[in-house]
Amino acid sequence: MVFRIIEVLRFNAQFARVRAMNHSPVANFLLVFILICLIKVSFSIRSNKRKPTFWLFDFELRSQNIELFCIFAHMRAKKSYGQHFLLHDEIAKRIADALENNTAYSNVLEVGPGKGMLTQFLINNDYNFKAVEADWDMADYLRQTYGEAFNDQLIQADFMKLNLNEIFDGQPFALIGNYPYNISSQILFKTVEHRTLIPEMVGMFQKEVAQRVVAKEGSKTYGVVSVLIQAYYDCELLFSVKKGSFSPPPKVESAVIRLTRKKDYQALGCDYKHLRQVVKMSFGMRRKMLRNSLKTLIQNKESLAPLEVFNRRPEQLSLKEFIDLTNLIFN
Repeated sequence: MVFRIIEVLRFNAQFARVRAMNHSPVANFLLVFILICLIKVSFSIRSNKRKPTFWLFDFELRSQNIELFCIFAHMRAKKSYGQHFLLHDEIAKRIADALENNTAYSNVLEVGPGKGMLTQFLINNDYNFKAVEADWDMADYLRQTYGEAFNDQLIQADFMKLNLNEIFDGQPFALIGNYPYNISSQILFKTVEHRTLIPEMVGMFQKEVAQRVVAKEGSKTYGVVSVLIQAYYDCELLFSVKKGSFSPPPKVESAVIRLTRKKDYQALGCDYKHLRQVVKMSFGMRRKMLRNSLKTLIQNKESLAPLEVFNRRPEQLSLKEFIDLTNLIFN
């Protein structure tokens, strides 16, 4: 009896904490509705009499019911993780189906599966599938949904801190996900850093980020991300997704892109670290001519000063021209 009382008190404390953390009117309404349903009068036949008992004070309740309810109650999007849960199966299926370069890999890693909307279309495919989730509440929910067997496929960790060489024992893999918006650019650069492992990447980004990835020279959205990603990958914007397709809806539109590693990705034509330095310095003063933004790199190289390229702005240079410029400066 004492243990049952402790379970009830623990449940009430957890429920109160969850309600305090939820600010969404819809979420609060649902939680109140569930609580009302749980404490409604239920009739049990005892000693041949119909006796009303309240769920919260029925000490025959099982601890797993409490655990399941607490997991459900924590299934809110957390701003700290940049979570926006996809609501529509058809969009998730389109994302999963966008993986097409399967001759180059047999492994697939999903980043930030959340409630598993995209996972359901990946887990039963022929891939050797794994998912990495940083949110402990979401990880618990996924285990409840897919069972104990999913433990071997679920990595409970921060993707940005993972050693990607260890996930599939150094074998190539595709990266996919409805990526957390607060680290989307970092995920892109980590993909480039591990280009030898990742021949293809598909996923949901803020539309503004997606447009920057695929932008060409002369565009207002052309920048550091455009040049450095396109140095190794062919980039496609596949389709846009409206705000209302998520819960909670983000403040910006979203889009799905696909990165396919170039066949000659190992023949960039210059040192990547030098290219990154030139590109970042160039776009660091976007509106200035290159002779000003790259002044610290060329100040001791008088032969470079008269070249026409230094009279241009960074958004006017193609990837090839940035590669040539890098070689001019560092060779």
